[in-house]
This record gives sequence, structure tokens and C-alpha cells, in this order.
Amino acid sequence: MLHHAKLDKCFWAEAAMTAVYVKNRLPSPKIPHKTPFEIVYNSKPSVKHMRVFGCQAYILTPKEKRLKWDPKARAGLFLGYEEVSKAYRVYDIEAGQVMISRDVNFDESAFGMSMLISDDDVDGLDFESIDLDDEEPRPRHFKQTGKRKAQPSHDNDDASMPRAVRQRPGLEESSAPDDLSSRRANEDEERKSEEQHDTPTSSAFWHASANAVEAAVDFSEPSTFEEAVSGPDQVHWRKAIDAELDSMKLRGVFRAAKLPNGQSAIGTKWVFKIKRKADGSIEKYKARLVAKGFRQKYGIDYTETFSPVVKYVTLRMVIAITKHFGWPLDQLDVVTAFLYGVMKEKVFCAVPEGVKMEGDFDCLELIKAIYGLKQASRVWNETFDEFIRSIGFQASGFDPCLYIMTSEGHCVFVLVYVDDVLVTGSSLEMIARTKNDLKTRFEMTDSGKCAFVLGIELLDGEDGSVTMCQRRYVDDVLKRFGMDECKAVASPVDVSSRLVPEQLCKQDGCPIP
Repeated sequence: MLHHAKLDKCFWAEAAMTAVYVKNRLPSPKIPHKTPFEIVYNSKPSVKHMRVFGCQAYILTPKEKRLKWDPKARAGLFLGYEEVSKAYRVYDIEAGQVMISRDVNFDESAFGMSMLISDDDVDGLDFESIDLDDEEPRPRHFKQTGKRKAQPSHDNDDASMPRAVRQRPGLEESSAPDDLSSRRANEDEERKSEEQHDTPTSSAFWHASANAVEAAVDFSEPSTFEEAVSGPDQVHWRKAIDAELDSMKLRGVFRAAKLPNGQSAIGTKWVFKIKRKADGSIEKYKARLVAKGFRQKYGIDYTETFSPVVKYVTLRMVIAITKHFGWPLDQLDVVTAFLYGVMKEKVFCAVPEGVKMEGDFDCLELIKAIYGLKQASRVWNETFDEFIRSIGFQASGFDPCLYIMTSEGHCVFVLVYVDDVLVTGSSLEMIARTKNDLKTRFEMTDSGKCAFVLGIELLDGEDGSVTMCQRRYVDDVLKRFGMDECKAVASPVDVSSRLVPEQLCKQDGCPIP
């Protein structure tokens, strides 16, 4: 479907849901003379509204929503059918968002993103309102992490207005019209006091279909440069790419060069990551240019590679100390930390995607260590260690990533895990001075009070205690293996029970009855 429609892999979830929608309305060899839809709803499905997936479409903009010289329609791509109202799901190319509308015109012979539209183009278009006869609306009861549960709308008039949709993985959700937003906000308040119950047939039917697709893969993070710059979130990813390249240029990470005879250039790859807060919401989009370090050769491109990170027992110990004495625990993040380390070896890399070369050059010589190089972590650790010692800190003999400074009866602790830095101590003045020294040497993001570090959420108790929780990590693991909707069952045996051979239990004096 994606190949035929000339669409990127980031639309995989939409294609899968549309495929499920269509397949459930086709005869099945396991159900003689019936479709899965008939088994659930006891009525024949309508197929006259169906269109070719990915074809070019035009969404009518209501008169009250456009200015005098605005086009009457917006160019888009048909992605599927809305699960609640009788409307189509269309990707608005200009806005980069998925919209829901009943007033859509289709060109089922054209596919792809290259579309230009003017007012003259749409004068002859016949905008049709979708009609599904008496087909049962699909309840929106399936769950998606980080998104609120929405209730089906029974006001069919609203469906004729293009509006925002529930976000599927990898697609940006647009803003709904004001009148619809306010109505849904009121519905949300009502649902807080009254829990909605799934109908036994329809909810199970769509719950299984949706979760089977959404649990399979998370498309919010592109895997290639092409996916990032052409997908629905391309605006965010382009900004992240530009920020990474600007940071590299500012720090003099590489310089244009000609590859020497007998020397090989290692490849590079863009890695995209969405950094999330403790509650799972998006904090920022990060793009990182990494080297394909697996092509490096020992003794030529690198030698030593080991670098320490703070031990988890050290982290727990310091957190316990801060709670016991009531010390603040501040968190800082070093921006593109590896780019501060100066290379000792001569390493050349291929020109990365998104970088244009000028002059007679065919590669880049790395001056600073970038992510992916085998020695990058070690070079960064040596750089940080040298600086932190220069301002009066000493490494702990127990953990080389725990640095301590004492002065006039006060102390300050600094913990470092690659580019995550925690600062705490008994003196607010010393803490502030330490943070200022670090920010002077390195570009850092100061998050203030530490609430989430290394995948661990720190929850303060009313009695002054702190709970280290990995709820989000557990949720991610369950989702990865499709178990986030499973029915939980308590363990039948206490986890602290001792198991001994049956023969031993029959002997006299056995401590286990």
C-alpha cells in the first residue's frame, strides 16, 4: 500500500488501520458468505464510500474559515476512515497534519506529495459528503500511551467541518476548531466523574485491531534522514538537524579535506530521538550525527575505548543523602557533550546527509570526537574529568564518576553519567558556584530540581521520603511486547518464599512445613 501510494514508512500505522478496515469488510474464507463486519454488527457493510489509499485528495475549506483570496480547498492525501464519525482521514500537506472531513474530492489516479492547488483548480471539483448509510460508528475505546480517551460524537453536523484527529504514531495532531474544542472539553469534564463502559461487541472488535497495530511499532522517531525530512514531523526534525550542524560548526568538529591515499573514510548516520518528560510528554526533538564506528580499525583509528559511568548504587546513595539532610538535587544536561573532546587519532568520515561541500573536497576530517566513534565516550570523560578537577573537585575512590569538593565544613557532590550531571551539597552558594563554573566551560541545559534521571522517576513523599520509580520503563517494555493491555494476575506465591526439594521436606527438622 505504501509503495503504491508513494508514501513514507511513517504512514505505516495509517496504512495498517486502513487495511484492517477494508479487510473486515471483505468476505473471509473462514466465514462462509459473510464478512467479519457482519459477524459483529449483524448487517452488511457499505463499500461505496471506499477510496484508493494514498490517492490525492482535496479538503474543502468552509466559507467562514477562509479569506476572500484563499483557495477553496487544501491539497492532501487520503489515509483512511475516521473511526468515530462518518468522515475521511486526510493528510493536509501544507499543514503537515491529519484532518477529518466529510467534504473531500478525490483523484484516485494521482499519488504522492507533489501537489499544487489554486482557486481555479477547485472550481470544478465536486465535493462529496461521505455517506455510510446505517453503518455502525466505530467507538474510540482503544488506548494509546500519553493520549486522552475520546468519546464518539453523535452530532453528525460537526463531521462536515474539517477538524483535528486523534494522533497516531508519527503523525502530528492539529488544532480543532474552537466550537468543537470547547464542546469536547466539556465532555472531558463529564467523563472525569462518570466512567464510560465499552460495548461488548464493537469495543472488543476495534480494540483488538487498533492495539495490534499500535503495539507493533512506534513510528514517532524516524529511522533515516529521508524519513525525518519528508515525514509529518519534518519541521521539528529539520530544526533539530540544523541545531546539530550549527553546534558542530561552532565547535569546529570537522573540516573539509581530501581523503589521503590508502586511508578509508568511515560512514555517518543521523539518529533521531524524542526526549520525553517523566509524564511521557514531548520535551524536545533531538537529531544527532553519529559515526559508523564499527568500520574503525584498532591501532589505526582508535586504541583505548573504556570510559566509566556512575554506578546505580552511587546514585541511590547520593539521593538518600540529599533526602536525609534536605539538600537540593539539581540536574544539568551537557549539550552535544562528545563534541568537546579533541581527537588524538586522524579519522576521516564521509560527507553526511544534509551537508553540502564546497571546493575540491571529498570527505571530512574529524577534529572533535562525535557520537558513534569507539573512543568518543572516553575522550569526553577525560575532558570532563580534567576540568572538574581543575576547579577543586576530587574523584571518589569508590566511584570515579562521583566528584567531591569540601570547603569550610561544607561539601558538594557532582555525579556524571555520560552527559547527565547531578549537583548537590550542603551549601547553596557552593552549588551555585559549581553550576556556574560548569556552564562557563560547557553548554548545558539546567533542568533545576531533578525529577527524572536515567529512566528513573523521583517521587517525593509527604513524610520527606523519596520513591525511585521506573513506571515509564515498565510501560515501554509492556508496549514493546504487546502486553500493555493484558489482564494483570498476581503472583500465586510470595516472591520471598524458599523452594527446597520435596524429599527434604519429608525429613524431620525441616524448617519448611
